[in-house]
Amino acid sequence: MRAATLVRLALAGSRTDVARVVLTALSALLATLAGLAALTVLAIRTPAATPENPDRLSEQYHNALLSEPGLRGGTTFALLMLMVPVLALAGQCARLGAPARDRRLAAIRLAGATPGQVTRLAVLETGLAALLGTFAGLGVYLVGRELLHRPDARGQLALPTDVMPSSGAVTAVVLGLPVVAALVTALMLRTVTTSPLGVSRKAARERGPRPWAGYLIGLGVVSFAAVRPMYNRFDGNTVVLDRLVPLMFAVSALAAMIGVVIGTGWISYHCGKLMRRYARRPPALLAAGRLMADPWAGSRTFAALLAALIFGGGAAVQRAYFATKDQLDREQSQRAGAAEVSDSFYLSTMDLVDVAVAVAILIAAGGLIVALVEGIVARRRAYAALVATGVPRATLSRSVAWQALAPAVPAILLALTVGTLLGRGLVAEVSAGGGSTMTCEATAALCADPATSGQYTRIVHFPEVHRAVPVPLEHLAWLGAGGLVAVLVTVVVGLLFLRVSTALDELRTT
Repeated sequence: MRAATLVRLALAGSRTDVARVVLTALSALLATLAGLAALTVLAIRTPAATPENPDRLSEQYHNALLSEPGLRGGTTFALLMLMVPVLALAGQCARLGAPARDRRLAAIRLAGATPGQVTRLAVLETGLAALLGTFAGLGVYLVGRELLHRPDARGQLALPTDVMPSSGAVTAVVLGLPVVAALVTALMLRTVTTSPLGVSRKAARERGPRPWAGYLIGLGVVSFAAVRPMYNRFDGNTVVLDRLVPLMFAVSALAAMIGVVIGTGWISYHCGKLMRRYARRPPALLAAGRLMADPWAGSRTFAALLAALIFGGGAAVQRAYFATKDQLDREQSQRAGAAEVSDSFYLSTMDLVDVAVAVAILIAAGGLIVALVEGIVARRRAYAALVATGVPRATLSRSVAWQALAPAVPAILLALTVGTLLGRGLVAEVSAGGGSTMTCEATAALCADPATSGQYTRIVHFPEVHRAVPVPLEHLAWLGAGGLVAVLVTVVVGLLFLRVSTALDELRTT
């Protein structure tokens, strides 16, 4: 089959196929913007230390997240974290209209295509859609870079629009994302056999998921808690601090995140098992059957949301640490008789992190909607058959709600718990004090006069104070409520498609 024919067949299809291509391209666009933004922050040049600038600040920016070299790594990490829900959204979009695509692939096999050609066709469709999105993302980035380049009265910039990532890095993002999308599609199709009679998949194992995810979560939490002791142990060893600690940091967080996502499959299966044992109403029993039949649907559906909540839980602990430290510093200033000094920089920085978490949850909600709608559309013949046999649509609606909410609630609690444990593994305690200061209890004139200052001057000693960082229950509650609202909105939108998918005409769908 010629390359031009493959491209033409990859771009053919129904409105559902067009929607899948558009949504995949949109996801690639968002991922490209996040990746290029992270690379732009890394491209900021750090000046050499001078007597006027000993801290090597990039003074062309008025935002400390960009001007201070030590804070750019965290900013880059936050931008890269935004790619997680976006890539999960892309994965959900790739599954949209899967039954119709399977019938189209089977028809192509019937026309004489080989299984390898059909696989290349599916891979090419995803790769072209992602390539279209990355090129569009590059265009938006370049245009936005020109529009947002607005120095203020002092010549400082709000964003790093004066630097540009290297051409190699830009090429890696623009061309690398479509390649990764194509490879993931090929990996997902490894268990798929396309024949002229249809598309078949290897049967799933009958037993439920095993609790292996708990070991990953435990490994991630324990390893994360060891990061700070290792940092203190090897203080001064640049090789360990620059290479081993960041690697351990990333691997620990990734292990915990994968454990939570995989563990959602175990949660879904056992929620279905409990509902089947104790439920007495048809909606809950129908949902129990679906949860036990495909427990991994929860892992696929909630992956992006859970990743955002883990990050949000860790950020909430970090905010509590900065708030506790600020309060303790002010108390120490009062004991020393000095004016209270409150540094709100880090708390303001955490406001930006909270915005990033909110954006991630919003993107994850889009992925949830796509996943739920795809599941309803894929099973529309079964739903139509149930309606035809007398099952009320209200029963099916409640069943869909049970199927979404039953695993979502414990999964959200697990994600917030793991995020909190990760955060407390790094910052469980605040310490301040442990020194002395000299104060003068008189007027400024008496204190300034060497002859009289000694009469009114005294040395105040204050001990070192340790205070545990409180668990930010209120912040965690807001995050959990936001995740639950995202699931509820998804259910409401999905129910709008359920009525259309239960029409009796859908009984003719194959």
